[in-house]
Amino acid sequence: MNGRISTKDKIMELLKKKANLTVNELSKSLGITEMAVRKHLNILERDSLLTINEIRQPMGRPLLVYSLSSKADQFFPNNYENLTVEFLHDLKELHGEEVIEYLLEKRSERQKKNYLPQIENLSFDEKIRKLNDIQNSKGYMAELSKVDDHTYELIEYNCPIIAVAKEYKKACACETEMFKEVLGTEQVRRVTCKTENGEHCRFLIRDNSFIEHTNRI
Repeated sequence: MNGRISTKDKIMELLKKKANLTVNELSKSLGITEMAVRKHLNILERDSLLTINEIRQPMGRPLLVYSLSSKADQFFPNNYENLTVEFLHDLKELHGEEVIEYLLEKRSERQKKNYLPQIENLSFDEKIRKLNDIQNSKGYMAELSKVDDHTYELIEYNCPIIAVAKEYKKACACETEMFKEVLGTEQVRRVTCKTENGEHCRFLIRDNSFIEHTNRI
């Protein structure tokens, strides 16, 4: 979704981030009428880009809740780094599971070598904000928020290698470990994961130096 963002693209981006929204919620977020929202939703539904669920109300008609279908994934960044699921299946069949783990670890090592020069020598706050920027540049639709003075929540709304990660969970483990190494903290916890039916990948990240200082007191 580059260049001028259309209303359709804005709706898709909101649904990608929030996962489930009603017409009223979309109307308020976009600042347009519900009728205008429904017009765009009808087009998205026609193109099989939506999933619609009914939620029964104590009174009145059921509430319609909209979310993106799996077909909508094609409109968000995807970067398989020349590793397709079929190719990995062939490698696994020829050489076993170990070769897949080796390749994913090598990918993680390349990422670390790319990230570190951009992040090292920064403060922890600067490091995690820079990491968020890098992930955004790579299509993860990352969003960073501060939980407390020493803890951040990092959300990745899009996974560019979701097809690979669903087949090989090692990819998720490698990403978590890579975050630990480039940020210089062991306190990186993946709270939810898209490969485990989470809406998004969420991380809680704490400053290691604060933990060490607290333990010495």
